[in-house]
Amino acid sequence: MKSLNEIKTGNLPLERRDFLKKTGAVGVMSMFGLSFFTSCSSEDDSPNNDNTNPPAPNTGIVVQNDQVLVDLDVASVLNNTGGWALVIQAQVLIVNVGGSDFNAMTSVCTHSGCDRNWTFSNNVFTCTCHGSRFRTDGSVVNGPALQPLRSYPTEVSGRTLTVDLG
Repeated sequence: MKSLNEIKTGNLPLERRDFLKKTGAVGVMSMFGLSFFTSCSSEDDSPNNDNTNPPAPNTGIVVQNDQVLVDLDVASVLNNTGGWALVIQAQVLIVNVGGSDFNAMTSVCTHSGCDRNWTFSNNVFTCTCHGSRFRTDGSVVNGPALQPLRSYPTEVSGRTLTVDLG
C-alpha cells in the first residue's frame, strides 16, 4: 500500500518555463483582449488616504505630520541628478534636478487620480495609468491630464532633504 504522504518534486527546464510563461500571457491577453489590461480602472484611481503604515525599514525616508524627511545618506538614489523616488505614503514624487536641487510634487495624477503608477525618463514623469506626462516641475508635457501636478517646497540642510506638504 502506498503512503498518502509521498511527495514528488522536480524542475522544469528553463526553456520550458519560459515557453509556458510566454504562451500563458498570450493566452490570457487573447481571451480578455489587451485593452482589459490597459483600460481605466478604479483600483488605483482614488488617492490612498491610509497613512497608518510606517515606511519600509532602511529607506531613509520618513513621513511625519506635513513633512517628508529624507536622509540622503540612506536614500542614495536621490544623490545623483535624475534620481527619483515615489513616496506612496505621502503621495509625493521627489526628483534630484541637479546636485543638491530637488523638486517635489504630488503623485496624484490630475487626469484620474492614480497615485502610484509612475516612471521617469528623460526628465519626464509618466503616469502609466493613462499616459499623462509631466516635467520635473509638475507642468504637463502631454495629456490626457490638463492640469499640472501640485508642487511642494523642498529644503536641504546638511544631508537631510525636507519636503513641506503643508
